[in-house]
Amino acid sequence: MAEQFEVRWEGELPASPQEVWDAFTVHTTGWYWKIEYEPRVGGAERGLTSIGGTVTVWDPPRHFTTRALRGDDDFNQLDYRLEPSGAGTHLLFVHRGVMAEDYDRQLDACRQHTAFYYHSLGEYLRHFSGRDAAYVAATASEASLHGGFAALRRALGVAEDVTVGDQVVLTPSDLEPIEGTVDYATHAFLGVRSADALYRFYGRDAWGSPVGVAHHLFADRADETASKQAWSAWLDGVFATEAVV
Repeated sequence: MAEQFEVRWEGELPASPQEVWDAFTVHTTGWYWKIEYEPRVGGAERGLTSIGGTVTVWDPPRHFTTRALRGDDDFNQLDYRLEPSGAGTHLLFVHRGVMAEDYDRQLDACRQHTAFYYHSLGEYLRHFSGRDAAYVAATASEASLHGGFAALRRALGVAEDVTVGDQVVLTPSDLEPIEGTVDYATHAFLGVRSADALYRFYGRDAWGSPVGVAHHLFADRADETASKQAWSAWLDGVFATEAVV
């Protein structure tokens, strides 16, 4: 049976309201994925959902809402409210919608993904604000459904006790080593910030889905297609050769 849900994120962001507004309406590849909005009430949303949506509130840089309808009782809505706060911005983000099945597990996944995404927004604003990125996403095979995130971390050379603030060198085989700082570390997510990228690793096996990566590459010559192919091949290799326990 379908049930409605609500997930919130509220906090202070290290940028002006206009910079925050631009981050979630223009520069989405820097911290989320590629999404396009026509900048007006009634404008089209493309990329957030598979069916597309409609901008229902456009009041820069204070209030923005986009909503997608899948049926009379099925919707997905994101709402952003921004207020100046000292040298930064206070953001209240509310995600409402409908979950058709496995409600508790889906809700937990949504809450934890939201926390990671909006942490990444803060990292973007603090270190890369105003810049677009090559967005690279890849998903592992179903071999990663059980113990996949632990296997992924081993293949990166990440210690089990790694914590936020640690300096690390990731060593994915057949890719260049990555030097950076751990900016997020939980049982299901790992974030590493380098001088020119945000590297994101998703342990979605915690919710019965394959693990994946989603990186935001800010280097001038970042090749989105080649990078996606390389990370996809790496994931294939990890789960073809790594014992998943």
